[in-house]
Amino acid sequence: MKDGPRNRISPKALSVWRIYGGIETLIALVVAGGIITLTVLFDWPVWISVVAGVVAVILAYIQIKLVPDVRWKRWRYEVREQEIELQRGIFIVKRTLVPMVRVQHVDTVQGPILKKYGLSTITISTAATVHEIPALETEEADGLRDSISQLARVAEDDV
Repeated sequence: MKDGPRNRISPKALSVWRIYGGIETLIALVVAGGIITLTVLFDWPVWISVVAGVVAVILAYIQIKLVPDVRWKRWRYEVREQEIELQRGIFIVKRTLVPMVRVQHVDTVQGPILKKYGLSTITISTAATVHEIPALETEEADGLRDSISQLARVAEDDV
């Protein structure tokens, strides 16, 4: 098996993904708070409140610390003349090759949190699916988008 892609996404992705994890954790805390409130109001066993609290704390650790760290370590990409190689995954590492001749268009996407950190995500559309390279520095993403677009045009002309 040949070596995987070499390029990493921006380390700022960790902060962005931790914010997303924090938002997801807030939702879990609201649910846990609701369960604890119901436990008090309806005189349910105390263990239900304890379980809800423990699950919320474990989920917070997983979503805010563990998942972003592992996700960042695994996310790699490489743009070659004939293909784009993506590697991602937390427990199962998935490697994808996107042939340049299949690329239909390339976009950059930047939501408010990504914009605050100066990051953008590249989306690569083919006839069948859309692939992403998340959390690249905005200048790098713009250059990579233009480069992929040019390589896709050249690959299309060669066919």
